[in-house]
Formats: sequence, C-alpha cells, structure tokens
Amino acid sequence: MGADKPHAPSCERNRDPILDVLRVHFADRQNVLEIGSGTGQHAVHFAAALPQLLWQCTDRVENLPGIQLWLDEARLSNTPAPIELDVSGTWPIQRYDAVFSANTLHIMGWDEVERLFDHLADITTGDAKLIVYGPFNYGGQYTSESNAAFDQWLQARGAHMRIRDAEAVDALADAAGFKLVDDIAMPANNRCRVWQRQVLVK
Repeated sequence: MGADKPHAPSCERNRDPILDVLRVHFADRQNVLEIGSGTGQHAVHFAAALPQLLWQCTDRVENLPGIQLWLDEARLSNTPAPIELDVSGTWPIQRYDAVFSANTLHIMGWDEVERLFDHLADITTGDAKLIVYGPFNYGGQYTSESNAAFDQWLQARGAHMRIRDAEAVDALADAAGFKLVDDIAMPANNRCRVWQRQVLVK
C-alpha cells in the first residue's frame, strides 16, 4: 500500500514550519476543515501532532483515494474519511472553527478563489480562524526572484494560475468578515497568513 500512496516532497519540507504556526493559532480550536488536502501528507502529520483537533480532509473527488491511503496507514482517531469539495460545487453543511489550506490559491483561478472566500461565512463559526500557506505578492511585487520564476512556471502551465496579491486576498477575506491577525514568513519565500472571523454583535 505504501508504494501506491501519492507523495509530494514539498510537504515533507514545509510541514514542521507550518505545524509551528498551527500550534499557536489552532491551540484553542476543535474542528478543522482543510481545503485542498492534496496527497493527505499534511493532514496525517498535523492531526498526529495536534490530537485535540478533528481534521477534516477535502479535495476534488479524483484525489480522495490517495488521501484515504495516508489516513488508513496512519490510523488516527481524529481524521475522518475525506470528503469531496470543489470550491465551485457543493460545500459541507457543518460549521468549523478553523480552516486551513496550503498551496491552493495560486493553483485556482481567481474566480475560484473568490468562491472560496464567499463560502467561508456559511461553514465557519463566529470566531473561526483561517490559515493559508503559500507564496504571496505584496504591492504587486514578487518577494524574491524564485517566486517570480515560479509564477512564470505557473502561467506556462495554465493562464488561470498565478501568485496572488496579498492585498487582493485580504479584501476578499474582509468582505467575508475575516480580519488579518498574523502574517508569518516561512521557508522558501512562502507565508502563513492568518485571519480571524469577527463575531457579529447583534
């Protein structure tokens, strides 16, 4: 079974720096929705290290079998079966107090990024936290030569792919009721950006 599991070397490199962020910002969380779980490697690493969290993997249907292989091998009690989630399709009806996504915004088209943020209010609690890991531009500028080269590689793969401007993503988060509370530099010119939903006072 191990030979059949999908594997992304980048997950092995970035999982511990990301875990350091999750230990701080998800310390008081209970239910995490991971959007775009990919191979499932992050899920098993984070769920094993943070057993107080129920970690719900999601991805497009074609990626679910590979995620399930990782979950089956890890046999963790806090990782239920992965569920299908395409940001342009049907979303869960449960509410989560934490949402995590890694290396997804630059793969989605901008319209899909907009749909992701449009749905956040429907699937999160009033004080939910959102953490997104990946590369970002600031002020319309690349933060490194490697990110500029990566962006060119992305656009060669698909015209809809590109590194997103932090300010544009912040505007989507703000419209969804989420305020930026942390922006953490990560290895390889990536960031962990953390937003928290603002509780509405009626």
